[in-house]
Amino acid sequence: MKVQLVDPSAFTPPYDRSLAAALARAGVDVELVTSRFLYGTVPPADGYEVKEFFYRRAGGRRALKLAEHVPDMLRYRRHAERADIVHWQWLSVEQIDAWLLPPRRPRVLTAHNVVAHESRPGQSAARKRVLRSMDAVVVHSEYGRDQAVGLGADPARLHVIPHGAFDYLTRQPEERPLPPELAAVDGPVVLFFGLIRDYKGVDLLLRAWRSVPDAELWVVGMPRVDMTPLRSLAPPRVRFVPRFVSDAELPAYFRRADVVALPYRDADQSGVLYTALAFGKPLVLSDVGGFGEVAAHGAARLVPPGDEDALAAALRELLGDAAARAELAEAASRAAAGPYSWDTVAERTLALYRQLLDA
Repeated sequence: MKVQLVDPSAFTPPYDRSLAAALARAGVDVELVTSRFLYGTVPPADGYEVKEFFYRRAGGRRALKLAEHVPDMLRYRRHAERADIVHWQWLSVEQIDAWLLPPRRPRVLTAHNVVAHESRPGQSAARKRVLRSMDAVVVHSEYGRDQAVGLGADPARLHVIPHGAFDYLTRQPEERPLPPELAAVDGPVVLFFGLIRDYKGVDLLLRAWRSVPDAELWVVGMPRVDMTPLRSLAPPRVRFVPRFVSDAELPAYFRRADVVALPYRDADQSGVLYTALAFGKPLVLSDVGGFGEVAAHGAARLVPPGDEDALAAALRELLGDAAARAELAEAASRAAAGPYSWDTVAERTLALYRQLLDA
């Protein structure tokens, strides 16, 4: 079976490459069709081929990328004829992409975010067209399935396949240590990690932190918002690392954390969540999207979204109870090795491919 995984803008190289490697281990002939990732390293190709087909001259410049998009999509139509399955991970310009898709069937799309966090004009209607143009749509949770049905997707074409835990991050050949000022911290640490955006609730976490004693909060990640209001909210014992953290640096932060907190206002799933699972970390999660489906495996404590008091109480409880943290950590590791392992994800994805080809 020849499968092309397609992520034109290289939005999610860790996911793309983890799935490609797992499918290759299952005996699939896999080609990842994407563009050059400009913002750091990516996992090495392991048993599959990578073709940097899109945006070869843009170099991150948005205007040039848009100019290249239609010619590249039309050129890809010919390349797609080599595949038995074309599995889109993302579409870069959904407003026009439903009309540019190759005619090759079957078509599969993984809807990583069924409803965009920061929607642009016309995007909802474009998303409906894209969902309806697919022979199968993969979502990561029952919550995502319900969202897709609400957008008009055919329920018979929706398939829930979980996101995998990013275990490759736990076995990199060269890990970098924490910065000296963080390595010197002695007490408990709660970690918020990832792009800093409004919907992720960093402000809620900072307000909740005012009633969490005897620990430090580390807010680590590239800002996508003005950091001035967040810094003004921050009580003592908060450290900001407002920059991109490379794969080689990342393990040190997660290994040091006693608890990982994701106080999101809205989400379906989160790559940070599946990074924390891979490192076997206790989690405190807002009860949004598919987070509750992860917590059902015993790997996380849930709090109502937007409830600062409940968030503070959950953090205080876990920081004061080593046995409870150990129980959550063990459940996280079991989940990462079981239902959220990439081999399990690949097995379910391959079953879908076979179903589509048989039909």
